[in-house]
Amino acid sequence: MKYLYVFLLLSLFSCKNDTKLEPPIVIDEVVPTDLKILSDSTMVLDKDIEISKVLSIKLKQKSLIEIADERNELKELIIEKKYFKEEDEYTLDFTYPLLNENLKPTNVNFNEYINDYYVDIIGTEAGILEDKALICDSIKIDQFREKRYIDYKIFNVNDQLVSVLFYKENFYSGTLHPTYSFDCMNFDLNRGVFMNYEDFFNVGSEVEFTDILNKEISKQESKGDKYYDCWKLSNDDFFENKNNFVVNETYVEYYFDDCVMCPSYAGSYSIKIPLVQLLSVLRKYDLNPLVL
Repeated sequence: MKYLYVFLLLSLFSCKNDTKLEPPIVIDEVVPTDLKILSDSTMVLDKDIEISKVLSIKLKQKSLIEIADERNELKELIIEKKYFKEEDEYTLDFTYPLLNENLKPTNVNFNEYINDYYVDIIGTEAGILEDKALICDSIKIDQFREKRYIDYKIFNVNDQLVSVLFYKENFYSGTLHPTYSFDCMNFDLNRGVFMNYEDFFNVGSEVEFTDILNKEISKQESKGDKYYDCWKLSNDDFFENKNNFVVNETYVEYYFDDCVMCPSYAGSYSIKIPLVQLLSVLRKYDLNPLVL
């Protein structure tokens, strides 16, 4: 009996000192309110920036389309051609000039190049269909339906030269905006030949010309004008685009595709250089219409 009493006491003491394992307390993670506001504000800000960029691109393209040229003054020289075709896979919408061969037979040199090599309607259609043939998914074909658009601006210098800016618009379904590319041509009306960089500027002057262009870009950028976020041209970029200019009696204007000189949402497609800044690189001979 004595031993039983001692056992009961020990058992009772042991139970009182036993500790139960309590289940863990789960606390929901609470994101601070100000952090949520910051995250939402960032998303709204990013969206606003994208909208602003799209609007800037549209204004940039609109300013290009609205450039005044001399097609009305040159209506006796120019025969304007239009071509429109709409298919399931693509749309072609071309407007381009030919020169009146009745005024001068050598204008045929300009017309043959434009018809056979530049506009090249047959080749353009074949190229589009060849690209489509590589896409076997009909849904993807619909998504990448193309629109090819060509238009131009034309200028006359001293009745000796026509300077033509062609701009091509490429648009794919589902994209926010089209992209533009440029081709400039300078045609000597007296001789019936196209003129290139070396016909206007000294041979081997490309590096010096690039430096002149970059100084003008920096000047425009420092004004806080539309050239913000633009950058200097590399020598390689200029060599590739050195014939891409139109001329005027007072300036030369170079055109560059998006992201060569400026991002798509800023700057301009072109940069003007007054002739007085180009005296050191101008080729001085009688056939140069820019020689003062």
